[in-house]
Amino acid sequence: MKKYYIDHKSPIPLHVQAEEILRKMINASEYKNGKLIPNELELAKQLAISRTTLRQALNKLVYEGLLSRKKGIGTRVVENVVSSKSNKWLSFSQEMEARGIHIKNYELHLSWVKPDESLKQFFEIKANHKVLKMERLRGTIDSPFVYFISFFHPRICLTGEEDFKQPLYEMLKNEHSIIATLSREEISARSCDRFIADKLEITTGSPILFRKRFVYDQAERPIEYNLGYYKGDSFIYTVESRR
Repeated sequence: MKKYYIDHKSPIPLHVQAEEILRKMINASEYKNGKLIPNELELAKQLAISRTTLRQALNKLVYEGLLSRKKGIGTRVVENVVSSKSNKWLSFSQEMEARGIHIKNYELHLSWVKPDESLKQFFEIKANHKVLKMERLRGTIDSPFVYFISFFHPRICLTGEEDFKQPLYEMLKNEHSIIATLSREEISARSCDRFIADKLEITTGSPILFRKRFVYDQAERPIEYNLGYYKGDSFIYTVESRR
C-alpha cells in the first residue's frame, strides 16, 4: 500500500487533508472499481489522526457516492461512479470548452468596491476592506448570453493587473497559489431588470436563469462570491445523479 501522510503543521484542517488523500486513493489503480480501501483503524494510525476525524472525511465521500460502506466488510470505491456533487468542477471557460462551445468575451470591467452586507458576511471582513469586483459579459460568436459579477476575498491579494481572459481558477492556482476546491450554488429563475436586459440584448422583464456561486479553497475559506445572469433560452443547467 502506498504511504500517505498528513501535514500536522498545515493550517488546512485535518479532515480536509484526509478527504484529499481519500480522493487520491479513489483514483489510484490499486483501489479503483470496487476494491476495498484500508480499514479505519489502519488508515487513522498511518495518518496519525483520530478515527473521528477520518470518519468525517469518509462520511463526506460516502455522501457524494464515491465510497460505499458495508458492516463487517469495509469501505470500498464505488464502481463507475456518477456523482451530482463532482469533486472536480470547472471554470465557465472550461465548462463551455467541454461542451464544444467557443466563447467570446464582449466586456471585462474591474473595480475596487466597498463590500455590502452580503459580502461582509460571506468573506467575514469589515466594511473598510475593499474587494476586487470583476464584471464580464460573455457569449458565443453570435451574441452574449451571460453576465457575470465576481467579488474576490482581499486575502488573495489580487492586484487587478492579472490576465482575467484566461480560465479564472487556473490563474488563481498558478499565480496566487489559491486552489478553488469547493463550490456551493443557488439557482433560481427570475425576470431581468433593464441593466441586465441591455447587456444580454433582451427585453426588460424577460426570464433569465440566476446562479449564485460561493467558492472556497482547500481549507474551506471563502475566495469568490459570483453572480451569473443567463439568458433563459440559451442555457440549460444539468444535474446527473445515481441512487
